[in-house]
Amino acid sequence: MDREFLIDLFADFGPVTIRKMFSGYGISADGTNFALSLRAGLYFRADEQTIPQFEAEGSRPFQYQTRTKTVTVNSYWQLPARLFDDSEELASWARAALAAAQRAALRKPPRARKAKPKVSMKAAAKPKRKAIGTGEARPTKKASRS
Repeated sequence: MDREFLIDLFADFGPVTIRKMFSGYGISADGTNFALSLRAGLYFRADEQTIPQFEAEGSRPFQYQTRTKTVTVNSYWQLPARLFDDSEELASWARAALAAAQRAALRKPPRARKAKPKVSMKAAAKPKRKAIGTGEARPTKKASRS
């Protein structure tokens, strides 16, 4: 599927952002990724609320092969082929996929920020020392001979 086809496909849903991803595209709305278009097909985000709808249509979760095993990604399910001909119902499924993606984002713990090094109050209050070798001449003591 190319970018223009995907834009047309989601016309009834509303504006989407399509970005190059792996061997296809990631599709997002309102900053939330809710669909994947890959060589194997179009996959929508799913969760415990929407998976039964995919199962009723005979859809399967996204799978890919590694050298040693088949990996199943239960959070993305293949869109039923019949929806490619029904843009209104496809838009309804896309809204459900976006809602599933938003629910998943709410369940994710917030990203941990790197902590800045703490400076103690004592260290912050101390004046900084002048660096040695700043070019200022120091007075020298001359030994007096008498």
